[in-house]
Amino acid sequence: MQRGSDRLSRHRDDEMKHELQGLLRSGHPTRSEEWHDPEPTAEDDPEVAGGPVTPGRAGASLEMVRLELARILGRTSFPATPAELARALRGKHAPDALVDALDGLPRKERYANVQELAHALTRREGAR
Repeated sequence: MQRGSDRLSRHRDDEMKHELQGLLRSGHPTRSEEWHDPEPTAEDDPEVAGGPVTPGRAGASLEMVRLELARILGRTSFPATPAELARALRGKHAPDALVDALDGLPRKERYANVQELAHALTRREGAR
């Protein structure tokens, strides 16, 4: 028997773990009611703290672009061509500016992970 200063009972703690299990395994919300999920940002929302991260934007470093791509794409999207990645970004409702940044990449190139993609995007934008 545990006699700590826990605010929750052991049963409530197990219940909360069960509620989060789907989210932790899948990496995306698994609730059937959409009103439980946080609302994604829209294209016409006012910019807050710099707005969406896109290659070529002032202050968008390699690390920031890589983090944003990893947050949206996850691991399952790779290896892939720019067209496949653009389709995956659109499917996950990524900002249009981020999807459009893939247009200038070589069509036949395949990217094995987010690091390679972010490096190609920031290198291409830096060359302009």
